[in-house]
Amino acid sequence: MKRSQIKQHGRLRIIGGQWKKRLIRFRGAADLRPTPDSVRETLFNWLAPVVVGAQCLDLFAGSGALGIEAASRGAASVNLVEMHRATCRQLSDTLSMLNASNVSVHCEEVLDWLDHCNARYDIVFVDPPYGEGLVDRCLNRLERCAVLNANAQIYVECGVREKLVIPSGWCQLQHKTTGQVAYRLFSVSETRETLD
Repeated sequence: MKRSQIKQHGRLRIIGGQWKKRLIRFRGAADLRPTPDSVRETLFNWLAPVVVGAQCLDLFAGSGALGIEAASRGAASVNLVEMHRATCRQLSDTLSMLNASNVSVHCEEVLDWLDHCNARYDIVFVDPPYGEGLVDRCLNRLERCAVLNANAQIYVECGVREKLVIPSGWCQLQHKTTGQVAYRLFSVSETRETLD
């Protein structure tokens, strides 16, 4: 059986907000890796000052853990973008179970979706399959397609050995590693100048 045909099932808990301790069930291909609880907790501590009322975008949504956590913690709206149909159906079921009316699922390839996106976002989560060069392509597309509000924050999760090319005018706010995973938070400065 090919790796892409291997299916996995799991569950995780929402950490904070209105759906705290609610269970999310997920299923998908072998490369589906929900962001671990400890990493999500750190991330949302970083985002605590800005998440309430934010317009959020979760790219390569997978289990939906990041976007749904943002909605639970008071984000105004969340768009989940995921290309696998079975995973999208699972996300839709989860949102129905939570009655999450401010969260939408878009079943489409991420880079294609960004090409025709006409909204702007305050927080973007970028957590693609590791080692496929998707992070740099996605960050470049975010910049080129002008979907980021002034002072937007971008969370990037990738393998520790992956080298990133960060667009001009972005600055790194936070950076941590856990095992083989690196996770970073960037900000787009209002003046688009790189901050030291």
